[in-house]
Amino acid sequence: MVTGGYDVANQPDIGYGSQCGGLRQWVARAVIRHASLLVANSKSACREVVQNGRAQPEKVRLLYHGIAPFAAAGSARRGDYVLTVGDVSWGNLWRKGLLPYVRAARLLPNYCFFVAGEYRDDAIEVLRAEAPPNVKFLGRVSDDQLSSLFLTSKVYVQASRHEGFGMSLAEAMLGGCIPVVTKVGALPEVVGQTGIYIEDQAPEEIAKGIKLALELGEDRRKLARKRVQEMFSLEQRELGLLAAVEGLVQEYPNGLLSMAVRDSG
Repeated sequence: MVTGGYDVANQPDIGYGSQCGGLRQWVARAVIRHASLLVANSKSACREVVQNGRAQPEKVRLLYHGIAPFAAAGSARRGDYVLTVGDVSWGNLWRKGLLPYVRAARLLPNYCFFVAGEYRDDAIEVLRAEAPPNVKFLGRVSDDQLSSLFLTSKVYVQASRHEGFGMSLAEAMLGGCIPVVTKVGALPEVVGQTGIYIEDQAPEEIAKGIKLALELGEDRRKLARKRVQEMFSLEQRELGLLAAVEGLVQEYPNGLLSMAVRDSG
């Protein structure tokens, strides 16, 4: 089983995660308990699988996501653009920090702030009401449009309250964006020493982090791109998944039946 993110999150303050209780928690823990192997996409997710999902630690294996490459980061000219990506929904106003991100734009009027993500409900009206003129809401964009945003933006912001990994963050780093992130979940694992960390979701804190990121040069962009290429390649993901399957085949040579007997015993 591949797990992480919502399955094992427990953030009752923002109403996020199966482990907050109820039927979702019961189902998630039952599936986790009966799985022969649990593959989690970050060290943070590994901890949550054990602490919140009640998994046996020896059944959990770390395997980072793989990020597909796209055009070279130097192939497009960067504008004074700041970007965040995430579905626009009531839950993501705070989980992904969309609302404080929009509020931070008011403190940096000379920069264009982009929000890319599908409108899931009427939370977009809250953001529009708060947004200054330098915020552009793009809605759902194509893969090519998203790649272009990564290649032309200077800064990517992920001011989240919880992240099991951060796919858009890693893609933005691969595109050469300098990341500005909170110190939650897997975000420090993805960013390492390549970006700027902010203490909380306060608009002033986000704006300060963006200013610091804008002062960093091309060398930092190369470091961000290199980190993703080395740590989160499709090749390492493929090899890790194959090793996981081959390990199960060797452990249970008689197939699914022997696995079921072991788990029921």
